[in-house]
Amino acid sequence: MSRYRTNYLNCFLTLVVAFFLSSCSSTKVEDYAKETPVLKLSEYFNGKTQAYGIFTDRSGKVVKRFTVNMISTWKMVDGVNAGTLDESFSYSDGTTQKRIWTIKEISPNVYEGTADDVVGKAIGTASGNALNWRYTLLLPVDGKNIEVQFNDWMYLVNNKVMLNRAEMTKFGIYLGEVTLSFTKEE
Repeated sequence: MSRYRTNYLNCFLTLVVAFFLSSCSSTKVEDYAKETPVLKLSEYFNGKTQAYGIFTDRSGKVVKRFTVNMISTWKMVDGVNAGTLDESFSYSDGTTQKRIWTIKEISPNVYEGTADDVVGKAIGTASGNALNWRYTLLLPVDGKNIEVQFNDWMYLVNNKVMLNRAEMTKFGIYLGEVTLSFTKEE
C-alpha cells in the first residue's frame, strides 16, 4: 500500500473514531433531572418575557446582536396544555422579525412546537431545570431561505432568569451558535 493511501486511511479512521466518541458523550436532558428550580414551560413562558442575545459564527465572532420581547399565554385545548409564544425580534442592524410559536405539552415534560418558519415540528424534552429543543428553521440568507438544524438548550437559573444556547448546523456541519438570556417580568 502506498504511503499516501496509508496516511489517508489513518486520517479517515481517526475521524471516524472521533465522531463515534463524540456522539457517545453527548449530553442528555435527563442529566439535569435533579437540578432546580424545575422548568415548566407553561409557568416560565406565561406573561411577558424579554431576552437579549447574540449570534456567533463558527469562528466565535459575534455577527448579530438582538433583543426579543415575548408575550405568552397557555390554556387547555382538547385536554392538552397548549401555549402561544409571540416573539418580536429587533436586531442590531435595524431589522425586525416576528415568530409565533404554538406549543403543546404532548405528554409530561415532552413538548411539540410549530411556527411559520419551522420545518415540521420542534420536539422538546424537559427534565429538572433544563429543556432540549430540536428543530429545523428556515433562515433567511441573501434573499433565500435555507434549512438550518437547531439543537437548543434552555437552563432555568431562577424563577426569573433562563439561559439559552443553541447550536446551528447544516448537513451536520457546525455553523455557529445563538446565545440568549431571558428575563421574566413579574
